Amino acid sequence: MDHDEVLMLFDRQMRQRTPTRTRADGSGARVERVGDVVRQVGADGDWNGVVWSGLDPATADAAIAEQVRYFSSQGREFEWKLYSYDRPDDLGERLRAAGFVAEPEETVMVAEVRGLRTAVDLPEGVELRPVTGPAGVELVADVHEQAFGTSSARLREQLLAQLTQTPETVTMVVATADDLPVCAARMELHPGTEFASLWGGGTLPAWRGRGIYRALIAHRAGIAAERGIRYLQVDASSQSWPILRRLGFTPLSTTTPYVYGP
Repeated sequence: MDHDEVLMLFDRQMRQRTPTRTRADGSGARVERVGDVVRQVGADGDWNGVVWSGLDPATADAAIAEQVRYFSSQGREFEWKLYSYDRPDDLGERLRAAGFVAEPEETVMVAEVRGLRTAVDLPEGVELRPVTGPAGVELVADVHEQAFGTSSARLREQLLAQLTQTPETVTMVVATADDLPVCAARMELHPGTEFASLWGGGTLPAWRGRGIYRALIAHRAGIAAERGIRYLQVDASSQSWPILRRLGFTPLSTTTPYVYGP
């Protein structure tokens, strides 16, 4: 895989996207370009933030201030998703000076679907259940809270909206053991691009280290292959990065969420 070529493709298709090319996640969300910034603006429960910017030292501070004014006027928290190759080089420092708080850095990893394993090997007694309705979304949200220790209220609203309004943009699965949900994951589909994004994969502590996370990667890779998707992309934490590397994913960049609260 040519790193520079894929990075350019990712930047153009996944970050500089516009409403005419892909649809934002969430039934009430929209993606819009304002000058040298592409942002997602959501309704209640949706994610709000800047997904791309093309700034320089002369324009950065004014662009940051403009986005702060815009989202603050709506009383919304938002995130500026900063990638390691974004400019200017001190954009992170400028965001912190404007009142943003940096969250843990993640590694953007990408793999060609055709090179990934799609055979699903599960521990004995564990089975996969596709999510097709509200009951399944509740299981995904419950696993998310137990695995990551964070609220899943916004996630629950987003996934319910997607299943209702745009079911073609998401596929979800829950791994269960004796009817107990032990792991959950989803794949976000981006019509008009060559990418799909993997999210979740959180496993309950008692079930970690048994290959369930790897099995859900393979499961989603199989779906992606069937749908003709070329690349899978993951924003990987420090815990999942080593596993994904062994499975054939390559680091593309790093990304740091900078969060601004109203």
